[in-house]
Amino acid sequence: MSMWQKEEFDKTAATDDLHITAYRKDARTLGTPTWIWSVRVDDNLYVRAYNSQSSSWYQACQQKAGQIKAAGLVKDVTLELVPESTNRKLMQLIRRKTAAMPILLL
Repeated sequence: MSMWQKEEFDKTAATDDLHITAYRKDARTLGTPTWIWSVRVDDNLYVRAYNSQSSSWYQACQQKAGQIKAAGLVKDVTLELVPESTNRKLMQLIRRKTAAMPILLL
């Protein structure tokens, strides 16, 4: 959380409207923003590609850098893979979060 002010991080972590954009291969141009769920654990914010490693968003993360927009803030971020043990814990949290979301019939 070193690049974050605590208030900014708290607001960002609390929102359900987080968009993430990875940098393109040239490492200067941002790609297409993707709406994505996030999970906060202590002072870390995690995101997961919906279709795992086969998703176009995940494939675009080769520069390991991007930008997020949430809670009225725009922040440059570093993208890192987490160890499998952390991934399993995060998946449990994500399942709990999504199970609590209401289902709407349109």
